[in-house]
Amino acid sequence: MWIEQPPLFYRMLFTETWWRLKRRGRKVVFLTFDDGPVPEETPWVLDVLEKEGVKATFFMVGDNVRRHPELLEEVRRRGHSYGNHTMHHLQALKEPSQTYFRDITEAASLIDSTLFRPPHGIMWPWQARLIKKHYNVVMYDLVTRDYSKRINGEEVLENVKRYTRNGSIIVFHDSIKAHNNMRYALPRAIKWLKEQGYEFEALPM
Repeated sequence: MWIEQPPLFYRMLFTETWWRLKRRGRKVVFLTFDDGPVPEETPWVLDVLEKEGVKATFFMVGDNVRRHPELLEEVRRRGHSYGNHTMHHLQALKEPSQTYFRDITEAASLIDSTLFRPPHGIMWPWQARLIKKHYNVVMYDLVTRDYSKRINGEEVLENVKRYTRNGSIIVFHDSIKAHNNMRYALPRAIKWLKEQGYEFEALPM
């Protein structure tokens, strides 16, 4: 559970970030996709979202945008929001902060957004406070673990069913490593969420 739904003590270290966004009087969830855009996965995700009438948010790796700028344009054209996920998918704890901040800035030259999500959802609290001066820092209320080779698509779907609640920011991945699990779980998760009365919103940029 610590991975799928971060505990309160961890959230309290990052009170200036977004974990969950409740809407008074409505059941709302926020689907997000990390690590793209890539031609093998992102267009398929966009088609599923369009078919279901769902808006979502894509946290993009700058180097992927550099190689596939047309995919950023397609995400924008279809009415979704998007955010910065660093240039090279760096982990904040493993890099000098100067290098990490420079990587975010490099990605920002390609990704014009006020949203930022740290790769792996990990950074130092003081880094988050500095980044907050320029971005809305978005964490998550539920990680589906679609990227994991240790679980299958049915278990990814079960994570959605077990941990989703009103206002959940839910993480899927439009990446090659998530291919099998994501393609199984995403359309079924959307169907289940609709059956539970949830509406879908993109995060505001």
